[in-house]
Amino acid sequence: MLAIKNNIMAEGAARHLSMSYDALARSIERLSSGLRINSAKDDAAGLAVRELMRAEIAVIKQGARNAQDGISMLQTMEGAMASIDQLLIRMKELAEQAATGSYSLNQRNIMNNEFQQMIAEIDRIATTTTFNSINMLNSATGYSTIHFGTGSQIQVNSVDVTASALGIASASLSGGDGANAISALALVTGAIEIKDSARASLGYMMNRLESTTAVLNIQAENLMASESRISDVDVATEMAMLTRNQVLAQAGIAMLSQANSMPRMALDLLRS
Repeated sequence: MLAIKNNIMAEGAARHLSMSYDALARSIERLSSGLRINSAKDDAAGLAVRELMRAEIAVIKQGARNAQDGISMLQTMEGAMASIDQLLIRMKELAEQAATGSYSLNQRNIMNNEFQQMIAEIDRIATTTTFNSINMLNSATGYSTIHFGTGSQIQVNSVDVTASALGIASASLSGGDGANAISALALVTGAIEIKDSARASLGYMMNRLESTTAVLNIQAENLMASESRISDVDVATEMAMLTRNQVLAQAGIAMLSQANSMPRMALDLLRS
């Protein structure tokens, strides 16, 4: 019907043009952000799942960093024990030297002075080596808990490598006949065995934490892939939608222009 007061065709064209523009804006937003879900109205259920996944990914990644921090702590302690190892080797060498009968009492006393300094150094290393104020070398009953998320943790037990725990606190090389040196030689041998056991326990835990880190990284990667499938935009599909919406918007503009010219046809009829 040819009418002047109401231009129904223009109203319809304008409505379809508005819909095309909304779809075009949505495609541009998705392509510019890289996300299929930019607000709850895009996909309310998908948004809820995505946010839960993102929270879980963040927790897993932090758990992996916690494990790495635990490894760093154990590496610090193990490095200190490597120094203790060198001291015990030198102490055993001195004990062997002092055990032979070709040295005088005075010479054994000189050897013992160095021997005693090394005992003191072992104690100093064991009691002062810390990581973030945590000491893992001066107690056989302490522990640190490495946390990887809700209900997931590993307890790392401390070790005691002080001179008294190693059994060498009272060892001495002094004495004229070398008997004390022979006794000290046995004590240092036992101390090396105790130290080796303690150092190995730190190695076991480092290996375990490294395995845990690898598993956590795989879990985070898989969750990120799942989150991507839910949240990320399919660029190829969205580009096709963008092109379609651009064509519809251009067609809508053209048709709106045509619809707006219809009242003029009625005016021309009235003039004639």
